[in-house]
Amino acid sequence: MNIIFMGTPDFAVPSLEKLIKKYNVRAVFTQPDRPKDRGKKIGTSPVKNTAIKYNIPVYQPDKMRNHIESIEIIKELNPDFIIVVAFGQILPKEILDIPKYGCINLHASLLPKYRGAAPINWAIINGENKGGNTTMLMDVGLDTGDMLLKSEFHIKNDMTAGELHDILMEDGANLLLETIEKVKDNELIPEKQDHSKNTYAPMLTKELAKINWNKSNREINNLIRGLNPWPVAFTDYLNNSMKIYEAEIIDSNKNYEPGFIISVTKKGIEVAAGEGSLLIKRIQFPGGKPLSVDEYIRGHKIEENIFFK
Repeated sequence: MNIIFMGTPDFAVPSLEKLIKKYNVRAVFTQPDRPKDRGKKIGTSPVKNTAIKYNIPVYQPDKMRNHIESIEIIKELNPDFIIVVAFGQILPKEILDIPKYGCINLHASLLPKYRGAAPINWAIINGENKGGNTTMLMDVGLDTGDMLLKSEFHIKNDMTAGELHDILMEDGANLLLETIEKVKDNELIPEKQDHSKNTYAPMLTKELAKINWNKSNREINNLIRGLNPWPVAFTDYLNNSMKIYEAEIIDSNKNYEPGFIISVTKKGIEVAAGEGSLLIKRIQFPGGKPLSVDEYIRGHKIEENIFFK
């Protein structure tokens, strides 16, 4: 079984490693090296690092579409499958038609919901109580291919995007192996997606992370969970950016304006929302590290009776 793997972030690494152990992974395609973090040092993708560790050839085209060299390499390698996990590029039909059994994509949502770049985050931001993985036969659209297998997980009320990511990352690797074997043995009937039920999960931005205190406490808490560990929800406190990593919903009938800091205790910062209030429990200021409110107020003061903005 000859495999070509295409992927980029941490999410794709367990899938690549399991494929390497079971099949002949002949090549890896990943996004080009790019500057990262504040130092702007050139960074390599987690998938590239994994491929190098196993001495697998790595290719990094800017775009797969009309990239003649990549297309010729793939044809020469004659793969049984092309496996795609969070690659970050849409493949043209010319590539999709090359492998014997097709191109299989692992997507971290229960399709057709949450097509796009950030399905895990948006499922939590939107307050979903279940998430999961879907494998599909790729077509030229964005996560629009026929579905093969699904696995479903309950999203707990306090679960962060990072926690759900780690669950789906490991589960997805196993789901891929099961999918490959069943496709090879002709044991799966692909299922068309109901395109009328599709939703979109766009890329995350730092602008999205600014908290609007006029929203309900549940909506704000979902945003905080959905943006942890990146880009992290934030608010303005006395002209400083306060990142908020963890909070707890308080269903109270206190009549305060949204954003008003009601109290500050070891348990956290209680702040009024458009509906109910929120107990902020873990924060970070510029230049500091994430701390519980209890830890922070031992050496600093958080003012009461003023507003977050």
